[in-house]
Amino acid sequence: MLQKSREILKKYYGYSEFRVAQEQIVESILKGKDTLAIMPTGAGKSICFQIPALLMEGITIVISPLISLMKDQVDYLREIGIEAAYINSSLDNLELQETLFYARSGKYKLIYIAPERLESESFCNLLRELNIPLIAVDEAHCVSQWGHDFRPSYRRISSFINKLSKRPVVAAFTATATEVVRKDMLELLDLSNPKVFVTGFDRKNLSFTVIKGEDKDNFLKEYIANNKSKIGIIYTSTRKEAESLYSKLNQKGYKVGVYHAGLSENQRNQVQEDFSFDNIDIIVATNAFGMGIDKSNVRYVIHYNIPKNMEAYYQEAGRAGRDGEDSECIILFSPKDIQVQKYFIDESNMSEERKNYEYNKLRVMVDYCYTSKCLRAYILQYFGEIEVMENCGNCSNCNDTREEKDITLEAQKIFSCVYRMKERFGVNMIADVLKGSENKKVLSASLDRLSTYGIMKEFTQKQISSLINKLIADEYLSITDDAYPVVKLKPNSYAVLKNQEKVFMKISKVQKAVKIDNELFAVLSALRKEISLKENIPPFMIFHDSTLKEMSEYMPSDLESLLLIKGVGERKAEVYGKYFLEAICKYMKENNLKSNIKEEKELSEKIEKIKTHMVTYNLYKEGKSLKDISKERGLGITTIQDHIFKCLMDGIEINIDDFIQKPYENLILEAIKNIGGNKLKPIKDALPQEVDYMSIKAVWYKANIN
Repeated sequence: MLQKSREILKKYYGYSEFRVAQEQIVESILKGKDTLAIMPTGAGKSICFQIPALLMEGITIVISPLISLMKDQVDYLREIGIEAAYINSSLDNLELQETLFYARSGKYKLIYIAPERLESESFCNLLRELNIPLIAVDEAHCVSQWGHDFRPSYRRISSFINKLSKRPVVAAFTATATEVVRKDMLELLDLSNPKVFVTGFDRKNLSFTVIKGEDKDNFLKEYIANNKSKIGIIYTSTRKEAESLYSKLNQKGYKVGVYHAGLSENQRNQVQEDFSFDNIDIIVATNAFGMGIDKSNVRYVIHYNIPKNMEAYYQEAGRAGRDGEDSECIILFSPKDIQVQKYFIDESNMSEERKNYEYNKLRVMVDYCYTSKCLRAYILQYFGEIEVMENCGNCSNCNDTREEKDITLEAQKIFSCVYRMKERFGVNMIADVLKGSENKKVLSASLDRLSTYGIMKEFTQKQISSLINKLIADEYLSITDDAYPVVKLKPNSYAVLKNQEKVFMKISKVQKAVKIDNELFAVLSALRKEISLKENIPPFMIFHDSTLKEMSEYMPSDLESLLLIKGVGERKAEVYGKYFLEAICKYMKENNLKSNIKEEKELSEKIEKIKTHMVTYNLYKEGKSLKDISKERGLGITTIQDHIFKCLMDGIEINIDDFIQKPYENLILEAIKNIGGNKLKPIKDALPQEVDYMSIKAVWYKANIN
């Protein structure tokens, strides 16, 4: 079955190998085991249940929380030649009946449904008429009240499954889950003796940055100007901020859209469609722009305010770089953002227990913004990964390039002003006094008579506020939790006032993006856009950026060569191949270039194979187990095992006995002699369940090669 899985992977999806853990998850489902898979965004969760669905008799039901998510998945499946449908509130009664008719006739292999559909007993009865071998629960964390997207309707899944005449395999998937949520998923979905796969939460292609106390609007202005050609999402805490930012960016001529719960459903759908079709480059949104964002080429996600918790942050940030290309995740942190999130918790209808739980989760997010250790390590440890790096080299703390500036004098002026204002005012009022503002509030409170009035008039009010926020972030000042937060002096500030300590601030610099000059990539991107408009499908559903980049690098000139490109399956090659080949051949002719994809790809693959099995060997020589090597390299355990045998075949000295389960060696040898050594599965089936494939391979090698 695994061989058939690989054939389907290549035929429909255009990939020769599974990513880390995908193969094991597919194998678990095909063996009829309930499965829970926790995989980071962009790790290819959908493939893990879509491929088994194609190999199983009957129709797989996929429970998915959002209409947009279902539509994207179904559109993509149809695009690559797989029959699928969805059932949700967007269908009228006639469309619903038509979908159910085709389902009963066996047309579809997958049907996506909203969990709320399970609240209808009549609908459940219709589903019971179908042969359902597999139920896949996407975004399974929604079943837990402690998760960040709790959906009560997810609680009905287990009762629906238990009422089916024949219990299907149940596979649950999520990208983010703490230990508490993980336990809820196992219990509330009533998984039967499940295999649990936690493939790790790390997204190596994402860089993480926290910027404290900066002028947010200035930062955005510079950042977007330096990343004009890139696709991005900017998250805000409130609708008001989203609208304000949208207006500013729109006035500057950027292709931008806004998305929040205050818009009509039609408006939200239009904005999301424009984003999917590359009609807009930037979307400014509240967290209403949630799950189901399947766009692969988002290059940055900026949080204009602190998110409510780590789960929400990592899911939202994870919408960057789904295609594996380098992307940025940035938080613009200001202490006043904490008050906004606290307000949302205070005003909610949650129980006191739940409110305290949410306060604690917000505190974790605040600590993330203040921490001086590796940001990636902080995130991974939060999600339960114990063995993480101390320095990832790809976050703002590990790779700090900011300029350090002595601002002791400015700090003394601010501390002195806070003291003379008797620690009774907020950031803006303090900044007004230091600036020498003549507004009514300052004058009516007689604050213009203070000795600190106007002593920082050379700065703008925003610059002074930014400095105050930096001093709060670095714990020289504190801010109260009141509805109208007040700035207070902390012990550290007195040492500065007495000239016993200096204050240094690191000033962030926006790095100008390096523009890659790739004319062919631009040509292919324009062609993709043209086809997407004609076919009325988002560009990323035709080919991902990473696929176009590989095309522009290797320049395939015929169909056979095109199929060597990652992400080009048979269906896409058949439908779109001629257009892209024509564009590539025209470009090569105009620039007097020649395609050498076959030679280059074959050579690079050979080099990679040599390189990759030797990397495994070197780690093995360091005393690491195959399991540890698999985790470190992000490769499946079977691939690592193959590397070991490749080394043996190359004559490299390896102690084969290291890989044999000694109590079973004679039993394995006897089974090999009786059954023959051409196929491993019949041998495995004849042995006790605990005997692994590596032992069988090793015994066979020892008997036949040594």
